[in-house]
Amino acid sequence: MKNLVILKNRLALIIMALLTSVYTYAQDGAAKVDVDITKSSGENWYNNPILWVVGIAVFILLFVAILRGGDRRTDA
Repeated sequence: MKNLVILKNRLALIIMALLTSVYTYAQDGAAKVDVDITKSSGENWYNNPILWVVGIAVFILLFVAILRGGDRRTDA
């Protein structure tokens, strides 16, 4: 019975290795993609550093509020 489990594990490992090699071989063919990185006519919101600073500050405040909210003790 133990040999059957070992054989099943080895067979699963061989199949996974085969499928992984087929998958990586399929990824080998690179597609030709032309990416235009020139600035578009409109300003994107994520390019504004002030919004990033405000967003991070709000996130930190919410994070601290959540962590400190569970620390309150009510003594009766």
